[in-house]
Amino acid sequence: MSGKNAFNRIEVRLAGEGGQGMILAGVILAEAAAIYDGKNIVQTQTYGPEARGGSSKAEVIISDGEIDYPEVINADFLVAMSQEACDKYASNLKKDGLLIVDSEKVRRVPLTNAIKLPITRMAVEATGKSITANVVSLGILVGLTNLVSREAIQKAIIARAPKGTEEVNQKALDRGLTAVEGLLSVKDKA
Repeated sequence: MSGKNAFNRIEVRLAGEGGQGMILAGVILAEAAAIYDGKNIVQTQTYGPEARGGSSKAEVIISDGEIDYPEVINADFLVAMSQEACDKYASNLKKDGLLIVDSEKVRRVPLTNAIKLPITRMAVEATGKSITANVVSLGILVGLTNLVSREAIQKAIIARAPKGTEEVNQKALDRGLTAVEGLLSVKDKA
């Protein structure tokens, strides 16, 4: 699924609850695209008034050319880490768009072709920390879409990781990428 249109504008929305790190995930994705892959980007973010538990979303627009409108119109890719995020934004996904959800946090999925993985549990299993679910989700997104290069996302994650957490974040990224390899190998065998 390329998600590309005639203007090569790719729209990504990462959404969940405050405290899940989706704003940081958007910043990391934007930096991977701009700094390490040399693309044009616009990154925006919004969150509810609550510090934790309220809704939050990050939007990233990636293009080879100029970006003339700074907001997601219809997302090519949506990562929903909460039921509220899925309910609120899935209808704004392009017809051929890709929806990725945390299957343990999102029980009602409006699309039959969504990618449903236990993202938070995968993070805990890989790193012992649920807060790394945002990095696992980036690994899944990049592994499925090649939206940015693997080298770019890895460099951006390491650059943004708090001192001393680089190894944990690398494990989280690897877990997301590995999950996708498993999905793709099953698809190839079918």
